[in-house]
Amino acid sequence: MSFLQFFVWGAWLTTLGSYGFGFKQWTGEEFGIVFSTLGIASLLMPALMGIIADRWMNVEKLYGILHICYGITLFFLAQTDNPTQFFWILLAGMCFYMPTISLSNSLSYKILTDANYNVVKVFPPIRVWGTIGFIAAMWLTNIFSDPDSPVPYGIEKGEKIAAFFGNALNANQFYFAAIGAILLGLYSFTLPACPPQKLISKDASISKKLGLDAFKLFADKKMALFFIFSMFLGAALQLTNMYGDTFLKDFKSIPAYADSTVVKYSTMIISISQISETLFILSIPFFLRRFGIKNVIFFSMIAWVLRFGLFSLGGPDNFGLVLIILSNIIYGMAFDFFNISGSLFVETTTDSKIRSSAQGLFMMMTNGFGAILGSSISGYVIQKYYTEEGMKNWPGIWMGFAIYALIIAVLFFVLFKHKHDARELEKITH
Repeated sequence: MSFLQFFVWGAWLTTLGSYGFGFKQWTGEEFGIVFSTLGIASLLMPALMGIIADRWMNVEKLYGILHICYGITLFFLAQTDNPTQFFWILLAGMCFYMPTISLSNSLSYKILTDANYNVVKVFPPIRVWGTIGFIAAMWLTNIFSDPDSPVPYGIEKGEKIAAFFGNALNANQFYFAAIGAILLGLYSFTLPACPPQKLISKDASISKKLGLDAFKLFADKKMALFFIFSMFLGAALQLTNMYGDTFLKDFKSIPAYADSTVVKYSTMIISISQISETLFILSIPFFLRRFGIKNVIFFSMIAWVLRFGLFSLGGPDNFGLVLIILSNIIYGMAFDFFNISGSLFVETTTDSKIRSSAQGLFMMMTNGFGAILGSSISGYVIQKYYTEEGMKNWPGIWMGFAIYALIIAVLFFVLFKHKHDARELEKITH
């Protein structure tokens, strides 16, 4: 389940920019808004589906239905040529998919607990398979989505698949994800029953049912600053997922680099980012105990500066390729340190009665408002200031993102005040 959960997302997420800008030739203004679908869907859908799972429907059944609906939308998405229609279909797909991330966790915890497993010990190795699924999907997309062939490259010609790493530009990526999602949906009906827990009282207020009580945390200056910085940094989280593969593939417009490693193996190179995640996750407890939550979050912001800065200096030549690979390695620190440390900050500083809602608010500010802010503004800025005669100034684009991340990091370090509690972190990260 964990493998397929992220396989059906990884098949197209990092190559979506290449598909829209390269294959469909849509402009930044036409296509930039497409990346906001993840954020829009994250605003309310996880909370609404959580209410349904808590009160009316078995989690595994709701989970299966959502994945089947997600898979169906991807079939339609693969056949869409209009960027506006593409936006609305993908938005529907994200409304089905985004709630399944939290539902998959709920399923895992319930099934493992009922089977008398130690969740803290057993779940992390299971969750790693989600990252493996994401990577496998990226590789599959790169192999079987050569833009010049409607079938896997080399098969029609009776050749071996010599070009093991194809160009992930055509609609095959959506078909792969669609098939995987429907299979996962059907498989979920075979999982152990997870009936509604009915933890929410029927007499509870609407705001409590929707988890809106957590918004009162904005009355606290420190929490308000944390959520605001979460939103601004959340705007940067998906930028390399949106544009990373497009950036590498654009080197093919330079004749000398049309057949370079960077162009041929673009998706494989980007997948180093996900591989890096699995390694940096293991180092987080040490960093938290040694430096504290605030400093670890600050480290993640500096890592984002390096992530974007190295992309700005990277290229298809040998030294440039080394910089791109280093950028992908740093991504693990940039992404995981912020998400996990931010989650632990919420865990250790909020009242237990609203802790789940507060975690939902954290995700809403990063994957919701932050993702919308980043996708909508970046698309406009790239088209207006960094695109000339259809060519994008990628060094300028990435350096602009790096400067943005640096400003956020400096402001966070100066304005955000939080005392390191070694004993509390020791208890949580043990």
